[in-house]
Amino acid sequence: MAKILIVDDSKIVRRNLKTILSKAGHEIIAEAENGMQAYHEYAKYNPDLVTMDITMPLMDGVRAVKKIMTTYPEARIIMVSAIDQKNMVLAAIQNGAKHYILKPFDPDKVIAAVNAVLDNKSGGEQSPSE
Repeated sequence: MAKILIVDDSKIVRRNLKTILSKAGHEIIAEAENGMQAYHEYAKYNPDLVTMDITMPLMDGVRAVKKIMTTYPEARIIMVSAIDQKNMVLAAIQNGAKHYILKPFDPDKVIAAVNAVLDNKSGGEQSPSE
């Protein structure tokens, strides 16, 4: 069971991810609505994993990944993306994100991505073209 921080500006998306991850036995230790809040929640809770939306107010997901990875290089972050955000997902992965999942969510794919990142402590990045 991993301790997870869910970051998304949509309350509905956060709730859906929380349901999927909780049913798989993970603990949601915090939620954030934007990248700046995500950075502060990461510093406060030091989660095992972060799900990070790309498009958010105040600080987008790509900038939040860069900020978190600069301070916490061991962070494991999975990007949450709409299909048309391939370039932003690639930028997030180049800045340290370990994987990505697409909206709308397929619960099996969400859990597979989470397990892949948690099982591979060293990173094992996944590119958006795979």
